[in-house]
Amino acid sequence: MKPRRRAPPHADDEQASPRARPRPLAATLLHVSGYDGFGLWMTLGLALAVGVYPAGRGDVLVPISLGAALVAIGLLAACLHSRWTPHWHGWVIGKGSRPTRAALVALACILPVLAVAGLARGDNAFWATRLSGAAMSLCGLCSLIVTSYADARRQAPDMDSRLATQLPLSRVVSATYGGGLWLWLCSAGQDIDDAALHPRAWIIGLLALALLRGLVESLRWQAALQRVGRPRGRLELQPGRYLAALLVYALPCLALLLMNFSDGWLALAALAAVSCTVGMATELSLYDEALAALPGGP
Repeated sequence: MKPRRRAPPHADDEQASPRARPRPLAATLLHVSGYDGFGLWMTLGLALAVGVYPAGRGDVLVPISLGAALVAIGLLAACLHSRWTPHWHGWVIGKGSRPTRAALVALACILPVLAVAGLARGDNAFWATRLSGAAMSLCGLCSLIVTSYADARRQAPDMDSRLATQLPLSRVVSATYGGGLWLWLCSAGQDIDDAALHPRAWIIGLLALALLRGLVESLRWQAALQRVGRPRGRLELQPGRYLAALLVYALPCLALLLMNFSDGWLALAALAAVSCTVGMATELSLYDEALAALPGGP
């Protein structure tokens, strides 16, 4: 009598997998650093387009290079096929796979960035520089929106539409806040005169972004926790969330407020930018765990 063959796994078994696949913290940190880099380019391009960014070729090339470094870290890890970062925006590099739409949109941002780097001169009021800055800001915004949807489909394929529509706004606000802190780090090491964007404007703008991000993230967390079937006390009162709030909001805002009373601008700006990036990575890891706890779809 022939042994009975095992039936192949049914499609419903694949759908029974967890709704989200939490990433390792190192991969999440690279992910956050990447969209902070796009946020830096977006805020820099907006400041150039409006005409409020300080003049100077080096003052433009430094934040462009820093944004490229933040973006390239994750891309390099995907090229090396690291265990915790096997792909870059869904693109498995070097294995015969074609770039995904999100990866192509992200790569397209390099073109206006190169244009701004080539056109930047001592006076950034040149119309071509301002136009390229607007294009860089717009491309960064489009990349953040497209990659947020793609990331949601990979992390939680069964995510409902209401949660999915909250991701682009959260990604854009977070990237603007984080990228603004990195841009402030670049500006802190430069001589800013009274005719250019005054440091106090940086402080007010970044504090407003911190307040807006806190509101957006609070609404996103509440929307996710309302869908958790089991008792949600463990997810809602995690110590990691208090640590993330300390790193994302308390330390950067304290550094911003101390800027008027201290001469160590560069150290305060570095503390704020690094603390915010690590905190947002911690918060995103906890949010992935909350998505994994959601009940499966029908």
